[in-house]
Amino acid sequence: MKYFIDFAALALLYARFFYRRWRREGLDVLLVNTLLYVYLSLVLYVTLMPVIASLPFLFNHPYSPMNLIPFVDVLAGRGDFLRQVLLNVIMTMPFGFLFPLTRDKRAKFGATVFFCFLMSLGIELLQPFFDRSSDITDLITNVIGGALGYCLYVIFKPAAFWVLARLKTR
Repeated sequence: MKYFIDFAALALLYARFFYRRWRREGLDVLLVNTLLYVYLSLVLYVTLMPVIASLPFLFNHPYSPMNLIPFVDVLAGRGDFLRQVLLNVIMTMPFGFLFPLTRDKRAKFGATVFFCFLMSLGIELLQPFFDRSSDITDLITNVIGGALGYCLYVIFKPAAFWVLARLKTR
């Protein structure tokens, strides 16, 4: 139920503010922006949710600062560090691919990586408020994932813009 409230709020936000605006700009813009919106909603689900139900209790626990030792789990051989590293890389690859598509051929590698960094930093800084751990390794691996996603964008750019051009003519 806690997650339902967050998803309902995200759906309402999409329907009220984004859908009509993006639809007016064309099916291609609607498709790419909606995919990015759904992707970001799923990232919020994995990293921060439930948000709305947690707001009354936001300050009921001490803020644990970010672990600033990169790859400490890897160096100490703790837990499932390889799985965590791979999941963080994979989690942000769609951002690296979709973000440039929203910029309509104007996206640069540096801008994509910078916005991926900002998204990841925001998540990592907010996680302790929701009683979750925050780690510099996550930030690093998320940015690597965004950079790899941008590489996939460069590889598949002609095909992606071909599909978007077909949608634009409808």
